Amino acid sequence: MQRVLPGQAAGTSRKLNAPAEGKIPVAFPISEGAVVIDYCGPWEVFQDTQVPAGDQNVSGFELYTVAETLDPVVASGGMKVIPNYTFATAPAPKVIVIPAQKGSDAMLEWVRKASKSTDLTMSVCTGAFLLAKTGLLAGKSATTHHASYGSFAMQFRDVKMKRGFRFVEAGDNLASAGGLTSGMDLALRVVERYYGRFVAERTAYYMEYQGTGWMDPTGAANAAYAVKAKYDGSTCAVCGMPVSKTATLQSVVKNNTYRFCSGGCKTQFDQAPAEFVAE
Repeated sequence: MQRVLPGQAAGTSRKLNAPAEGKIPVAFPISEGAVVIDYCGPWEVFQDTQVPAGDQNVSGFELYTVAETLDPVVASGGMKVIPNYTFATAPAPKVIVIPAQKGSDAMLEWVRKASKSTDLTMSVCTGAFLLAKTGLLAGKSATTHHASYGSFAMQFRDVKMKRGFRFVEAGDNLASAGGLTSGMDLALRVVERYYGRFVAERTAYYMEYQGTGWMDPTGAANAAYAVKAKYDGSTCAVCGMPVSKTATLQSVVKNNTYRFCSGGCKTQFDQAPAEFVAE
């Protein structure tokens, strides 16, 4: 049955073409430590999307997880997920959602290959690190969790890190969301690009989701995180995790003492303090 959709996506990225019939396949590649809200947030958005079709509404998306094997994946907080498919058996997706997780070479290779025929490949939170490792973001812009702005900028010099963005659309077929709940806003933006503002609004309303960041096609709804905060010594100077003021992992820059939750964070800081220190 032909769908009739009121409205269309705003912004600079082109409207995505939804099929006249059938669902849009969305793949969620997962591995050890996959952050639950990074994939379950967008999953909820896509599963709740109902599209007018004649006298009824139909689901707009078909969702599935994909992993290296079909063994249970232990996600954040101990949640165990049995993947629907392996990288060898997964159907071709039109959308890929990459959450924060450990990842693997096999996952990176699958994303590279599958992205050749997707409408959109998107990351959520520090899933941006995995997307960048595929090479697909080279020469483009991206965002990630605010605590990882500096680390990302140091590791991927060929990607422009955009601080303070709820999401960043890098052309028509790549996008990255900021931390955690930002993935829901980017998912609603994807719904809008496929099915228009009306369907996206009704999806958000059904979910009782009050966030409005998805409505800003520039993605710049995380402005509060754009400015490097003045350091007060209560958190790790790199990742923002709480630290004791008696922590022994410290560095001194311009007579200010910066503390760290791990040796890895201290090493990153010492390599490029300017990425983490407020002017």
